[in-house]
Amino acid sequence: MTTRVVAFLLTVLLPLSLAHLNDPLAWLYTRNTQGNDHASLQADAAISACPDVCDCPPTFPVAMYCDGRGLTAVPSIPSHIKYLYLQNNAITALPDSALVNATSLVWLMLHHNQLTSEAIGAKAFLKLEALERLYLQHNSLTSIPANLPRTLKDLRMNHNKIEKVAVADLEGMDQLSLLYLHDNAITDMGTSLKALKSLMVLDISSNQLTKVPDSLPEQVHQLYMDHNSIDSLPESFLTSLTQLQYVRLAHNQLTDQGVPANTFNVSGLVELDLSFNRLERIPTVSTSLQHLYLQANRIKEFTLGSFCVFTDVTNFSRLQTLRLDGNEIGMEDIPADSSLCLRSASAIDV
Repeated sequence: MTTRVVAFLLTVLLPLSLAHLNDPLAWLYTRNTQGNDHASLQADAAISACPDVCDCPPTFPVAMYCDGRGLTAVPSIPSHIKYLYLQNNAITALPDSALVNATSLVWLMLHHNQLTSEAIGAKAFLKLEALERLYLQHNSLTSIPANLPRTLKDLRMNHNKIEKVAVADLEGMDQLSLLYLHDNAITDMGTSLKALKSLMVLDISSNQLTKVPDSLPEQVHQLYMDHNSIDSLPESFLTSLTQLQYVRLAHNQLTDQGVPANTFNVSGLVELDLSFNRLERIPTVSTSLQHLYLQANRIKEFTLGSFCVFTDVTNFSRLQTLRLDGNEIGMEDIPADSSLCLRSASAIDV
């Protein structure tokens, strides 16, 4: 009896144990195991290539975190790294050889270091043909580095000591959509912005500009020029900027004589900040404008015609915010019928 049971079990189980040999899908299991082993080996190799002073997470092997380590020089960078974080260190130089192996970089974070223009090699960025985001803010740069990648989409160089922007500095950057140059010492930009066909956000506030830069990109969406020394605006300078919605010109030296009639009477504009200037009259604005800041000027009269030429059911101002405090008018100067024109305003600050 026992012999028969053993024979029966062998006839049933042996074919099952060998079934994978004839299973047309068995390669899936084998390949999957090999793939996991290969991935594990790749992760191990990436970790071993990571400098001791940095972190290269196994779960995100294309990133290298070297931020806040007290570094004074750029460490060796493995060629597979795409995201490099070097901010909050004391790096003083970027020689030509520093990034020569980092040909896969997409993000490079070098903000809050001690870089100077003289210590950045002319070829330092030359091999970064895939770079999209470069942060160089809060350093000691006096000029824009040479040969920046033309693939950049986001370039931040605010809080440096840059004095001038030349055409060659930004030429060919067709994909650049965000440019931060605020808090520098820029006095002239020439026509350097003309080539930036994709630029949507431009911040050149807190510089030493005395005029609006020539040839602003037509598709710019947000334009920040506050805290400069601009005393006049070019004729119809907003007319060609059909995508523009936000303009900040606060803390300049604008006067009525320096602002041509109907400069701000353009459709599409959502927010306009003209506070802390030298205006004596409320400029004419579009009925589509939603937020207007005119505080701390020298305005002596509330002119309702600046907001509405005439008022009816469909013709009225869409202003929600109107600030006129810090001028030479009070609530008694606001016409009684202003509520018809400014029916959307939650409050008028005077």
